[in-house]
Amino acid sequence: MQIEVVSLVDEEIEELDSLKDFLYKVCEDEKLDNVMFNVIIVDNEKIHEINKEYRGIDRPTDVISFALEDDKTFNRSDIRILGDIYISLDKVKSQSLEYGHSFKRELYFLALHGLLHLLGYDHMTKEDEKVMFGKQEEVLSRYGIER
Repeated sequence: MQIEVVSLVDEEIEELDSLKDFLYKVCEDEKLDNVMFNVIIVDNEKIHEINKEYRGIDRPTDVISFALEDDKTFNRSDIRILGDIYISLDKVKSQSLEYGHSFKRELYFLALHGLLHLLGYDHMTKEDEKVMFGKQEEVLSRYGIER
């Protein structure tokens, strides 16, 4: 298993090491011992650019996942190369205040949300949303990451 967490912002984020540990534990608990993915922390400007270019949405968002597993040409071994998760640090800060919970909880939530997208979960329908959001809450609760 290989999980990389990198920051492309000029700000110290002390929660990144614990985020990586959290993601490793989630993967172990979910029996995902053969996966690789990246979490990339960016600012609103960069995620706005990515959102506009790849989704045609001209505004910043909180998290964007790029799943590589859909393209089987990347997976010719036993390792599942899942893809990349981009998280806006600015959105983590503003949403943690807006929702009244910690920076850490918002960061972990967005990383988990992105990981679930890489694993094929989605929330385009009410049914899918119920499954994905239920999974998010179950995992966050298991690790004591509460609102």
